[in-house]
Amino acid sequence: MMRVNIIGAGLAGLSAAVRLAQMNIASALISVQTSERAQSVLAEGGINAAMNVSGENDTVQEHFEDTMRGGVYLADPGAVRGLTQEAPLIVQELLDLGVPFNMEGDALVQRRFGGQKKTRTTYARSSTGKALMTAMIDAARRYENTIEAAGEAFILRYPHHRFQELILRDGACKGVRLQDTYTEKRIDLMGPVILAFGGPNGLFPGRTTGTTANDAGGLATVFAQGVELANLEFIQYHPTTVQISGKRMLISEAARGEGGRLYVMRGSQKWYFMEEKYPELGNLMPRDVVSREMDAILRDPECQPPILLDLTGLSKKVWQKRLPDLRKEIRHYLDIDPARQPVPVSPGIHFFMGGILVDRGHRTNIPNLYAAGECACQYHGANRLGGNSLLGALYGGRVAAKSIAEQLFSVQKVQDTAEQSTKTDSSDFSAAAAEELARILSKGLGIVRDQAGIEEALKELDVFGQELQLSGKLTEAESRRLKLAQAMLLCAHARKESRGAHTRSDYPARDDENWQKTTVAVYKDGNIQISFREIPVQEIRETEYIKETAAALRDTGTKNDQD
Repeated sequence: MMRVNIIGAGLAGLSAAVRLAQMNIASALISVQTSERAQSVLAEGGINAAMNVSGENDTVQEHFEDTMRGGVYLADPGAVRGLTQEAPLIVQELLDLGVPFNMEGDALVQRRFGGQKKTRTTYARSSTGKALMTAMIDAARRYENTIEAAGEAFILRYPHHRFQELILRDGACKGVRLQDTYTEKRIDLMGPVILAFGGPNGLFPGRTTGTTANDAGGLATVFAQGVELANLEFIQYHPTTVQISGKRMLISEAARGEGGRLYVMRGSQKWYFMEEKYPELGNLMPRDVVSREMDAILRDPECQPPILLDLTGLSKKVWQKRLPDLRKEIRHYLDIDPARQPVPVSPGIHFFMGGILVDRGHRTNIPNLYAAGECACQYHGANRLGGNSLLGALYGGRVAAKSIAEQLFSVQKVQDTAEQSTKTDSSDFSAAAAEELARILSKGLGIVRDQAGIEEALKELDVFGQELQLSGKLTEAESRRLKLAQAMLLCAHARKESRGAHTRSDYPARDDENWQKTTVAVYKDGNIQISFREIPVQEIRETEYIKETAAALRDTGTKNDQD
């Protein structure tokens, strides 16, 4: 039986596997860890969909506009329109699967999230990712069997298997090479491939809210094999994180959505800086805006760190019904009761908007290879709205599955599996080397960047690579990671403007005429090549024109059906 090989068993991978099974197409679900330990479990705040349950006349069009505006008009509008149009159906299907979303009686409850003018984030307390993953794991089990079991299940699990590389022939993807982490045996699985292995958190140990089990090895490998990557310069710093052992802990945006307020002491006064500077959305401005303001405040000699998140005004009902898990986490890790005292916070790396370049069908530049979830560059543009990541993972997996179904019969049928006993490189840096790489990248890819800092980081990265090579400690896997790190810095160097999560102090203005384009990185002929690719800006301009016309008519008191 031909199978689609899915690398990653988080939300995007599960979504693709279930949708393929529903279309009577078999898949292999491949992961080092179980689904219960996937990155998706850590998502807290919610999933966006214009369900219009809050009496605000929310629409799919407004969700589309908020997403495009939040991404500073760098995402493909056709892809974003598909995402936002299907969002209500996805939430309804999740309800049908039994996801315990917050309800009042029989009515769905939504909360407000940053960068959005309407209340449209559906949530399950402050553990939405865990609730969605539980439901999707159960949905997959209807079609599932494990590798050891007999029979031809629609979903065949390959647990404790690590992705090694793509099998490429004649310019197309024919399958994947895996390594069993228990036996160290390698196995080749033939058939189309969906990459869903998450973002490169492992490049930033101790600096990211994501799991460093996502070690960037997969992304580095496919980049070295010629897969195009895009928008690597756009790294989202979440404004409210705290340092715990080995990583940053997220204080969910839901806390501000429920009424949490950021302030800093300026002299003897509390300064609620977001509310003063941005009176319309205040603490719920997009994450890149809040993080930049916090970065500036931490450099301001008139302000006294730390910046504090004040949750003491939240009601008992909110803590009991909407944020109980968050309160427990803060108590456990910080020994602070957020209902009684403010929480010191600072920005931390949270999401990678860039990744594998895909089209609207989630196809990559290599035939028979697809990508979905955080490892793919789609939907979020220059900055992701909170609540859109879970949606993007679920929708992206479905779209990739649909695209495969449409072309499956054109894929050459080859042998399903072939085992080898050859041992392969470890994909792990030493702790000291990983920390040094993170330090170099942070120098060039901080919240605010400039040419001098990026170029200094590139020089240090080159020296670091030479030192590893001379010491005999540079494995092939580590060499690939360094190439990925270099590509990220080169993308930041090439984009000479400020847009979303990419802020250049030496180019502080947004420049649509020259830079409203997708940054593309490809490894070819032994070199990293950076170019820029046009996006369908005409579709964006048409949307902006409609909105601006409606606003002008509102200002003159004229009735307009598009309002």
